[in-house]
This record gives sequence, C-alpha cells and structure tokens, in this order.
Amino acid sequence: MRPSARAITLTVVSFAAVLITSYLIWVGWDATTGDPQTTLAPLSENARAVDDVYTLITILAGLVMIGVLTLTLAFAIIFRERPGREAQQIHGNPRLEVFWTLIPVIIVVAIAVPSFQVIVDTTGDAPDDSLEVVATGNQWWFEFEYPGLGVVTANELHLPVDRPVNVELRAGDVIHSFWVPQLSGKVDMVPGHNNRLWFTPEETGEYLGQCAEFCGTSHANMRFRVFVQTQEEFDQWVAEQAADALPAEGELAVAGEGIATTICAACHVIRGTNAAGQLGPDLTHFGSRTTLASGMFPNDTENLRAWLADPPDVKPGSKMPNLNLSDEQLDQLIAYLQGLD
Repeated sequence: MRPSARAITLTVVSFAAVLITSYLIWVGWDATTGDPQTTLAPLSENARAVDDVYTLITILAGLVMIGVLTLTLAFAIIFRERPGREAQQIHGNPRLEVFWTLIPVIIVVAIAVPSFQVIVDTTGDAPDDSLEVVATGNQWWFEFEYPGLGVVTANELHLPVDRPVNVELRAGDVIHSFWVPQLSGKVDMVPGHNNRLWFTPEETGEYLGQCAEFCGTSHANMRFRVFVQTQEEFDQWVAEQAADALPAEGELAVAGEGIATTICAACHVIRGTNAAGQLGPDLTHFGSRTTLASGMFPNDTENLRAWLADPPDVKPGSKMPNLNLSDEQLDQLIAYLQGLD
C-alpha cells in the first residue's frame, strides 16, 4: 500500500470513529439528564449559566475536530501522489498562516467572553432578598444553620423555590467541598476561611448533594439532600424546626429520652432538654429527617438500629463510637429518636 493510500485509509477510519463517538456522546448526554447527580440538567439560573458555557465549548470543540479531520481527508485525496505526478510541498504561505492562526484566536475569544461573564455573574453578590444559610462541613456530615430563623439541622437543606439562597461555607475540621450538581458548582469549605455561593432553585423537588473534596475515610459517605419547596411548605417546615423537642410519651420513649439526655448529651444537642453537646448533629427534630448517617440510608427502624448498634461498622471512620447499647436500650432510644418530629 502506497503512503498516500495508507493516509487516506487511516483518515477515513478516523473520521468514521469521530462520527460514531460524537453520536455516542450525544446519546450519553441525553441519557444523563435523568441522573439525579447530573450537571447536564441544571435547575437553577447559575447552574444553567455554567451549563451554557459547557455546551458552547463542547460544540466548538466538536466543530474543530470534525473540520480538521474533514480537511485532512480532503487534502489526502486531492493532493495524493499519483503515477506520473509527485506530491508537491508548499512552504511559507502567509495568507494560510494568518488564516489558521486567526481561527483559534476567534474560538478562544468566543469561549473566554461568556466564561468570564458567567464567573462575574455567579461569584458576585447575592440578591438582597436572598435566604441566608450557613453550611458547615464536618467529618463526615453537613450542618445547616438559618440565621434569624432559629433553625439548625443536619444533612438536609430545605429551600423555598424561586428565591435566591446565599450559602456561607465553613469547615469545622479539614477542607470539604459543597456540591449540588443540578443547583450549583463546587465550592470548597476551608477551615478559617469562609467561602460562599448563591443560586436560585427553579423547581420543587429533592436534589442530591455531596462533599466533592477528599476529606478522610468516609469522604464518599458524606452526602446530603436539598429539598426545594413552595414558600408555604418552607414556612411550615421552619416553624416546626424552630420549636423545641416535645417531652417523650410512652414507656419506651421516656426511657430512651433518659439515654439521649445522658449518654448522647455529650455530643448532641436536643433543644428543650439538658442535652447540649456540640460535636455531633442537632437531634432536636431527628425523626422528621428522611435519611441518617449523612444521607447514607433511609431513616427507618432497621437502619437506625444498625447505626446505633455500631456506627463505625456502618460508616467507616465514624466519629460516633460504638456505645455497646443493649437490645433493650436500642429499642428505647429508637422509640425516642423517631418521636422527635
């Protein structure tokens, strides 16, 4: 096979591979929009702005790739070596050199201008009517505080739809990262240096978030949920969360309250009781949460029992130790915690 024929064959094969790959990327792109942690189905204005730039870059890169391979194929055919005609080498064509230098410059400018605009828009000051939230990353769970509303919760962030939220990001121990793929980009939570981000959720629903900065043994198990609600639903949730825990009712729950306000009180706070620990999550309304262990499991009796029986076995590296509770104590503590609505 002559060199020219080999070049043509390789170019045709490469071009076909590009077309097939482009099709698979498009199909995969469309399929990922149903993934709960996709970045390709943005549901906040800031997330959509970032997605628009990403789409623009992908389209431009695809056009460049297809254009280069098309020209390579065309030149390989048109200027191939033939019997009685040798391939000619052309050097130093100023017009061509200026032309193919300008094209990348135009593409870079087309990418840079909207990219800088999005950076300015999304990192600027949040709107004046934003809901203020303080998010603190700990090993390995998230705390959410609503200044002025009297609400502190863990691993489940509730927000009203169509209202900007300004999130102040803190870290209690090591570097973490706050990321809700469909609502916001990743921003680090750094000890001693508070960062922030803001976004406006546009649709009600449940969104998955997680720590996106390696932070230790259970980094992969550091998850949280974002619940976007109507304003009325959010106001009701705030009113319920701001209230103190009610006294336990029933023999099991009363006994469980005794355990929670003694053994658990060193690390956890339960407002309305003498439990005032600050090391672990606020348990005042633990029973109203949908998950436990920082979003790892549904908050039901079976999972709660396994968690209380041996936290480090359920979540490697857990700072909550095995308290060696008896079966009877587990029943009592479960009854009390599930009653903290």
